[in-house]
Amino acid sequence: MALVKNQTEVTNSTIGENSYFNGKFFINGSLKIDGKFEGKSLQAEHLYIGVTGKVKTNITASSVIVEGIVAGNVTARNRVMLLPTSKILGDIKTPELIIQNGVILEGRCMISNDLKHSAKDLIELEYSKDSLSVEKIFGKQPTTKE
Repeated sequence: MALVKNQTEVTNSTIGENSYFNGKFFINGSLKIDGKFEGKSLQAEHLYIGVTGKVKTNITASSVIVEGIVAGNVTARNRVMLLPTSKILGDIKTPELIIQNGVILEGRCMISNDLKHSAKDLIELEYSKDSLSVEKIFGKQPTTKE
């Protein structure tokens, strides 16, 4: 299900502009938040946080589009898109991150197709795959004394 931001957008559920939700929210579909959401966790297939939307929890989704405020970590299996009015305080883990000009973001970003392992471990493993060294290229170098 595509998540678009216009009058004909398709969403399964909406937390309206003058609404407040507190707790856990799990939805197998799309959710639009224009109001305020606070809680232990928020899981949705597609999540759209509008300009007036404020979310204070950890988010897990397939895709996330943010125009409002998020205070919490975001994990997305496909993509996170931060539009110019978005303000994020938290870490982001996703294979694809789109950040437009004007975004305020404080947190760490991990961009990888393997979200189960740390990027540091993946990069160090990849870096160490060959055993190339100066000695292998040029042979053993004589030591110099200073």
